[in-house]
Amino acid sequence: MSDIQITELAAGVAAGDRRALARAITLAESTRTDHRAATQQLLAALPPGRTALRIGLSGTPGVGKSTLIEALGLHLITQGARVAVLAVDPSSTRNGGAILGDKTRMEQLSRQPGAFIRPSPSQTALGGIARRTREAVTLCEAAGFDPVLIETVGVGQSETLVAQVCDVFVLLLAPAGGDELQGVKRGIMEIADLVLVNKSDGPFRAQALATAGDYRSALGLMRPRPQDPPGGPQVMTVSALTGDGMAAAWDAVRALADWRQAQGIAAQTRAAQTRHWFRAELETELLRLLTADPTLSARLAALEAEVAAGRMTAAAAAAVVLAPLTAG
Repeated sequence: MSDIQITELAAGVAAGDRRALARAITLAESTRTDHRAATQQLLAALPPGRTALRIGLSGTPGVGKSTLIEALGLHLITQGARVAVLAVDPSSTRNGGAILGDKTRMEQLSRQPGAFIRPSPSQTALGGIARRTREAVTLCEAAGFDPVLIETVGVGQSETLVAQVCDVFVLLLAPAGGDELQGVKRGIMEIADLVLVNKSDGPFRAQALATAGDYRSALGLMRPRPQDPPGGPQVMTVSALTGDGMAAAWDAVRALADWRQAQGIAAQTRAAQTRHWFRAELETELLRLLTADPTLSARLAALEAEVAAGRMTAAAAAAVVLAPLTAG
């Protein structure tokens, strides 16, 4: 892209143009080297100082993540908010494709002028979010969307990476899911800032209340975290179908974010996240440089063959690659 095109795209994003924002995220998600350079120019051209409340949401299969996000988004839009949803869909391990169906499951929200919904494939990224979710969040903030809702691939012990890109992490659960405390592992429970038991309506109401009680007890056994107010993470019941509890859940998210802001915790968290992504980007670029050089790439392929044949350990092969950096 030319400098003029980047300037025009940045201006469109800053003006809140949803088409420009979609194009900008597509550019950021590209793996082409020239597009990566253009993305950095684009980010530098955006107006500084625009931030939003970043909310990560994950949940067990069938919990109704998309339905709940749509209900929450519609609730916020009635209050005058402009809501961005970044939904990460799992990619095929065979062909790399993804269904990207979250937008179709948020039919009402997608028609709202004040909403922006962007499904993205996870590709090879682990941790529940896409590799360039962080840049997408920044672009949504620059476009004036607040809050930014980040829906992860799904629940599991690897979903904890979302904590490195959001201010408040919400864990969604469904009642009547069997052994509830085994359904969600400790790794993700330890980063949950708010637990919502969805589908708390009709015949599931009693089971939802019981599930909420189980998780209150489980969270009470965990070591208190410095980023939590007295009492620790809340557990609440909601119904995305009827809207019951949605306003209270949003009030809890907002109250937690405000408390962390007043305590200085929010600024500390953002700084720690920035350091994390710097190191992650550094690791990615180092690996890219190693594979981009023909000589080094051939050397890596030879070492991989030695490891695969059992003639060399993975640690020893890695040491050979890194030897020039550690010499002297």
